[in-house]
Amino acid sequence: MKFARLGPLGAEIPVLVEGDVHLDLRPVTSDVDGAFLTSDFSARIAAARSAGELVPLEGAADLRIGSPIARPSAVICIGQNYAAHARESGAEPPTVPIIFLKTPNTVVGPHDTVTIPRGSEKTDWEVELGIVIGARAAYLDSPEQAEAHIAGYVTADDVSERAFQMEVSGGQWSKGKIAPGFNPTGPWLVTPDEVEVDALRLRSWVNGEPRQDSNTDDMIFDVRTIVHHLSQYVTLEPGDLILTGTPQGVAFGGKFPYLKAGDVVEIEIEGLGRQRHEFVAWEAQK
Repeated sequence: MKFARLGPLGAEIPVLVEGDVHLDLRPVTSDVDGAFLTSDFSARIAAARSAGELVPLEGAADLRIGSPIARPSAVICIGQNYAAHARESGAEPPTVPIIFLKTPNTVVGPHDTVTIPRGSEKTDWEVELGIVIGARAAYLDSPEQAEAHIAGYVTADDVSERAFQMEVSGGQWSKGKIAPGFNPTGPWLVTPDEVEVDALRLRSWVNGEPRQDSNTDDMIFDVRTIVHHLSQYVTLEPGDLILTGTPQGVAFGGKFPYLKAGDVVEIEIEGLGRQRHEFVAWEAQK
């Protein structure tokens, strides 16, 4: 299944995406949130469909696309999870997952405008596979148990300000990760049965020029390992979002310039959809 949320910020309508048809899910749920994801949503949708309650959302094609999940309680990120990206960052590949946090207000729609922070000269893009939690996970006994706790997967851009992250961080990366809107997410939440998560192509472009082109089979720590590892330190709640790291090809590697006002970033993950967002100056948002 593919879920999306359409409409103005704060008033998105949950829909089931079937090709070009967007079925209104409001007879089943008020939102694609933790309560919905932890329920037996497949059975609820099937029952609503049998009852004739799911109808196409009128004017769906003209509506803004929001994040496919409601604001999560936590956004937990894995750093340097692709060996080539670790090397372009001047580091050796990690032997245990590196963890940092983003704030819930970073999560926005896939095509929403992203504001470059005041004083930023090193705003960067990062295409990443996102994991959405579907059942509470704490102290899982093995990576194999992780699959029962995953609701689905999303495309995400882990937008970063590298000076804030590295130069004035005090040793913690989150300072460069938490500006509002720094996590465009979606367009869809795709359930695990439709995703070959260990072999997904990830790509990014800036102003139409290719930047990143890799595959999730290059991840150092796979999806199951990440969820299992995190569960040893934090209780993952339904609706929480985990970003799994980015491959090589970002500005921080030194081959490409950092983003400036007017730049357009596009990112895409095979089967999970494509994003397009323009970057604007903070001064323009006052």
